[in-house]
Amino acid sequence: MALGLVRAGACLLLGLLVCPACTQACLMCFVTDKERIRICQMFVGMKAWKTKVCDEKFQLAFEDLLKTEINYDERNNLHDSFTQMVHSLQETAVAKGFYIKAFSKAAEEMKKAILQLKKVPACVPPCGVQELTRRFICDGCYSLICKLPLNCPVKDVTVNRGDQAMFSCVVDFQLPKEDISYSWKFAKGGVRTQDMSYFRDLPRARGSVARIRPAKPVHAGTYSCVIRHDVRPVARLYFFLNVTGPPPRAETELQVTFREVVRWSRKEPEVVEPWKPGLGELLTNPWALTWEDLCLLAALVAVMVASLTVLVWMFCRWYFSGI
Repeated sequence: MALGLVRAGACLLLGLLVCPACTQACLMCFVTDKERIRICQMFVGMKAWKTKVCDEKFQLAFEDLLKTEINYDERNNLHDSFTQMVHSLQETAVAKGFYIKAFSKAAEEMKKAILQLKKVPACVPPCGVQELTRRFICDGCYSLICKLPLNCPVKDVTVNRGDQAMFSCVVDFQLPKEDISYSWKFAKGGVRTQDMSYFRDLPRARGSVARIRPAKPVHAGTYSCVIRHDVRPVARLYFFLNVTGPPPRAETELQVTFREVVRWSRKEPEVVEPWKPGLGELLTNPWALTWEDLCLLAALVAVMVASLTVLVWMFCRWYFSGI
């Protein structure tokens, strides 16, 4: 029996060499040569030529799946479907079923299973490494993503001097939900380029949006934003900023006002003479008297009263001494 299995395997490999296109179907991606040989031996016995014919019919039944493309994330689900198909064919072989009819029925069931899988997202031009569009190609058993460049076309942004310039680092295709980061660079001097040798990092710019306010001629040039998933670049966007026009009126008026203030501050300071009210003003405006003025006035009145008292006492003494 072991010798027959070896001969059957050799004949099967020879058949695959004769029919290379048959080796590129979904069947060959998810069902091994050993599994197919075993199924055919269960249907037709151990004779090599019968096993070879059976395997050819097996692959012919799945010929319509040759150009099938599925969502890369659905590979495991499709593998499970093929595994269930293998078990079903083995049960049919044990029940002495006819293999051509069994293979045709299994292929139809696989077509239905593939239609139930999640569809492959369409590529969104013009740029970007769109990992979520990765698809599994049965014609070769390999995966493929959209063949688009990493660099996006330069977008022109024109603002008036003094206005706000804003750049949004956003792409039209879906990004992974986690581990997304943004980094910004600037090529100064008003140059419009995608040559990264002209760019310098902008460490203060973070996130998907960058703003410049107010925009000045020195800000003119190309800005670059790199979107990364983990550490791998996903897309590189470019924005060429052109700052035009004279300074805004508000800025001009402010500059004029500032110059007037500076000019006025250079003049000789005005000398403010202290107010010296007369006695009449003090009497008519008692609110103008300070606390010191009131103290001085009270002292003056006290001196006058004391002087008057002394004079009266001296007069009285003189008068009465002569009697």
